Amino acid sequence: MTTHIQQPSIVQAAGNKPKIIEEYVGRVNSQTGDLSIARMKSPSGWVEPGQTPEFDEYTVVLRGTLRVTTKNGSTDVQAGQAVIAHKGEWVQYSTPGAEGAEYVAICLPAFSMDTVHRDA
Repeated sequence: MTTHIQQPSIVQAAGNKPKIIEEYVGRVNSQTGDLSIARMKSPSGWVEPGQTPEFDEYTVVLRGTLRVTTKNGSTDVQAGQAVIAHKGEWVQYSTPGAEGAEYVAICLPAFSMDTVHRDA
């Protein structure tokens, strides 16, 4: 049997500026622990705390630029590109461009505040 998800749940985001997280599949909206799928809309100049998650995060940028910083440097991921952040590796996301960014993030297993391990 299929599960029809009619709308996302808005989840509170971390960071220095307001960012919109629309979770379609995950622990909040569909009570799914296997994976999460969310659309993110972040403004210009948004930066979130670094994190060392216990999940892989697959991100596809739809609009703008997403900067992904690791201990090895930074990568600017442009619209039409994707990036994978592997579990157990420190990572920090930001949107440095004037237009901010819109992107889809898929976490495997699903995102959880208990397993994201954000910096203090």
